[in-house]
Amino acid sequence: MQTPNSSSITQFLLLPFTDTRELQLLHFWLFLSIYLAALLGNGLIITTIAWDQHLHTPMYFFLLNLALLDLGSISTTLPKSMANSLWDSRVISYAGCAAQVFFVFFLLGAEYCLLTIMSYDRHVAICKPLHYGTLLGRRACVHMAAAAWATGFLNALLHTANTFSLPLCKGNALGQFFCEIPQILKLSCSHSYLRELGLMVVSVCLAFGCFVFIVVSYVQVFRAVLRIPSEQGRHKAFSTCLPHLAVVSLFISTGLFTHLKPPSFSSPSLDLVVSVLYSVVPPAVNPLIYSMRNQELKEAMRKLFQQSLFQVNKVLSH
Repeated sequence: MQTPNSSSITQFLLLPFTDTRELQLLHFWLFLSIYLAALLGNGLIITTIAWDQHLHTPMYFFLLNLALLDLGSISTTLPKSMANSLWDSRVISYAGCAAQVFFVFFLLGAEYCLLTIMSYDRHVAICKPLHYGTLLGRRACVHMAAAAWATGFLNALLHTANTFSLPLCKGNALGQFFCEIPQILKLSCSHSYLRELGLMVVSVCLAFGCFVFIVVSYVQVFRAVLRIPSEQGRHKAFSTCLPHLAVVSLFISTGLFTHLKPPSFSSPSLDLVVSVLYSVVPPAVNPLIYSMRNQELKEAMRKLFQQSLFQVNKVLSH
C-alpha cells in the first residue's frame, strides 16, 4: 500500500480523547465549560483594565496583553477539538493544521516573552522603585510588548514554514488533539526534519535564557521583599509577585516537559494530559490566579459590576 506524500495530503487525523460516544459528549461539555470560563475571565480582565484609569500602569498593561494572548491561544485549540467530539470526527484540513501550528507557536511564544517582561516589571518595581517611571515609561512598555508579539510571530512563521515544507510519507494521523510540530515531524520521511529539530533546539535555548532571567529576577525580588519592614508592604509585594510566579511555573514546567521528555516517557494518554496542562489550563486559570491575589483588580471589578448594574437599572426604570 502506497503511503501518501505531503503533496497528496489534504487533511490530518487528530487523536480523539475517547472512542465512546457518551464520553465524547462529556469531553465536549467539559471543554465548553473551560472555554467559556476562559472567555469570561480573560474578557473581564481586559474590560476592567481598559475601563479603570487607575489600572493604566505598566503591570496592568502587561496583564491586559497576557489576557489577549490567553484568549487567542485557547481559541486556537479548543473549538476544533470540541467540534470533533460533538460530530464524532477526527479530521482537520491541511490548511487548518498549518494555521493551528502557526497560532499556537505565535501566541504561546509571545506569552512566554511577555511573562519574562512581567518578571522584569516586578523586579524594577520592588528592587528599583525610584527608577520605575524612567525604566518603564509608557513608550518603553509599548516597545517591550510589541517586541514580545513580534518575537512570537517571527518564531511561529519560521517553524511553521519549515515544518510544512517537509515531505510527509508516514500517513496523516497525529498523536495529539491539536496540530503540534513534534507529532508532524513523526510523519516525515526525510532527513531534512533535522533542520526543524535544530530550530527547536535554538528556541529551547532562548526559552532557557528567559527562564534564567525570570529566576534571577525573582530571587532578587524576594530578597528585597524580605527586607521590607512593613508587614503590609511585604503582603502587597507578595500579592503581586506570587500569582505571576505561579503562572510562570505552570507554563514553563508543562511546556518544557512536552517538548523535552524522552521517547520512553511518551504515550498517547500522557501526551494528551500534558498538552492540556500547557495549552488549556493556563489560559483558563490565569484570570482566577490574578483576580484572587490582586486587591486592586478585585476592587476595580467590583466597581465595574456596580456601575454596570446601575446602568442596567437606569435603562429598565425608563
